[in-house]
Amino acid sequence: MNQRLVQLSLVVNDYDEAIRYYTEKLKFVLLEDTILSPTKRWVRVAPSGDGSCALLLAKADGDEQRSRIGNQTGGRVFLFLHTDDFWRDYNRMTANEIRFIRPPVEEPYGTIAVFEDLYGNKWDLIEPKALAD
Repeated sequence: MNQRLVQLSLVVNDYDEAIRYYTEKLKFVLLEDTILSPTKRWVRVAPSGDGSCALLLAKADGDEQRSRIGNQTGGRVFLFLHTDDFWRDYNRMTANEIRFIRPPVEEPYGTIAVFEDLYGNKWDLIEPKALAD
């Protein structure tokens, strides 16, 4: 059996502000932006790299979904962004006004810091030891 995760839904407030944030601030690539109806779009972004997983930016529909924006995991780190050069990306991200809520630390598994996206979702920026060696 050959299976893999290829996409995760991320509930957002607005398609265009989310696209701007992920493509301009985090330097993700816009993979697709297809209009499905007057209020719904299929928007996919992904970090540069192997392209094995993307985010589907899903505009909240209704009060329940809006209540989940920025807190889809109850305050835990939600997404894990691996990099081959932690300090390059950390410095670029801080220059792009990305808010880091936990400073960089060296852990047995790699260099890591926690940042929040524009909605408050927590992300780990990680350079795993396997990539650093």
